Amino acid sequence: MTRLSGKKVIALVDEEFEDLELWYPVYRVREEGAEVHLAGAEKGKTYIGKYGVPATAEYGFDELDSSDYDGILVPGGWAPDKLRRYGKVLQLVQEMHAAKKPIGQICHAGWVLISAKILNGVTVTSTPGIRDDMENAGAIWKDEAVVTDGHIISARRPPDLPPYGKAFCDALAERG
Repeated sequence: MTRLSGKKVIALVDEEFEDLELWYPVYRVREEGAEVHLAGAEKGKTYIGKYGVPATAEYGFDELDSSDYDGILVPGGWAPDKLRRYGKVLQLVQEMHAAKKPIGQICHAGWVLISAKILNGVTVTSTPGIRDDMENAGAIWKDEAVVTDGHIISARRPPDLPPYGKAFCDALAERG
């Protein structure tokens, strides 16, 4: 029995996700025993990452109910700019936030949390390229590999994936 057995996590996908920023956390969470469901706008569609790695959506956003899940992972790349345009994605993130369930975001994924309007007063990190966006949304930005503020776990870029994966898994495990 692993420490995340019985836990379920949503991993959001759309075109041009950052390949490592999607797959590394997905595999890391699965290694700990959690079930991870890839979700995109279209169930069954194969989305292609920035470097050509595919990810097939097992569920459409509209099929998901946040109460069925213990956490959510938002990858970076250019996908977040697309993901934040879906009302259902913003609703899922807002509901996870209200329930204080772990929300993992890396690199440009902060755009989704900005659009969900959940960053005011939250300490986070991201790619430095969206620092102004994060601060303009009310976040307190730090240039650190991983920043955990309550249930929001953020990281900057692919080299930060090992501590980010661990921090997200730790947050899931702490929820009991």
